[in-house]
Amino acid sequence: MEQIVVTKNIVVSYLQFLRIQEKSKGTLEKYARELRELEQFLAGKEVRKEDLLLWKENLEKTYSPAGVNGKLVAANGLFAFLGRHDLRMKLLKIQKEIFISEEKELTRAEYSRLVRTAERKGKERLSLLIQTICATGIRVSELQFITLEAVKRGRAEVNCKGKRRVIFLPVRLQKKLKAYAAKNGISKGILFVTRSGRPLHRGNIWAEMKKLCKDAEVNPKKVFPHNLRHLFARIFYSLDKDIAKLADMLGHSNIETTRIYIMESGRVHRQKLERMGLVL
Repeated sequence: MEQIVVTKNIVVSYLQFLRIQEKSKGTLEKYARELRELEQFLAGKEVRKEDLLLWKENLEKTYSPAGVNGKLVAANGLFAFLGRHDLRMKLLKIQKEIFISEEKELTRAEYSRLVRTAERKGKERLSLLIQTICATGIRVSELQFITLEAVKRGRAEVNCKGKRRVIFLPVRLQKKLKAYAAKNGISKGILFVTRSGRPLHRGNIWAEMKKLCKDAEVNPKKVFPHNLRHLFARIFYSLDKDIAKLADMLGHSNIETTRIYIMESGRVHRQKLERMGLVL
């Protein structure tokens, strides 16, 4: 059986293959990070199953089960690409959670404090960015579709992961974004951009949001762009109770993914049990 060594060139070839398979930019960036870690761990040695199992064991000491599985999926994909299915590792079994951890649940009140704090600090762009994600449920990678033209129409046409969908913008958000564009001399194109005109990077948005936590009195563990999508999902579902429609709005192919987004905390579930009043 052909011996293999995980090198930068091999990883690049695999990522090019994934690009041809039309994997999203986010997926490509994630796989690049995960495989870079594997390359560094193996340090130029021939890939052996026992070393991979040691890598897996080390990952379990540092990352959550979901985080470990994400790295294993990237590695397994590379080995399948290289024709070495024997090197693939079993994913960790993760027990299905019934409730979301209260440490991870961003509440509506906390969201409001983040927005107001950004405004007080003079970070208008960040405030509007947070509101745009939370009011529409879009992904960070989809902010590029929030253009001035889309704002004027009141809807954005999003193309992500091979799926197209229409995102409607609330009237109040439209007014705020129009005013922001006029104030900053934006006459067309993407609204949330860097000084050089390029779309904002996920990492920069994440870092800016984290800086609001102390003054907003919000646990930093709750503050990241994707959690705004979860808040949107929970609030929308509480009003509509239509999980299929919500899945379409979020761009999910699998409703089971949407179920994770609307998972309530144990605290909320406990409150519902108390309100039922069935203990006499």
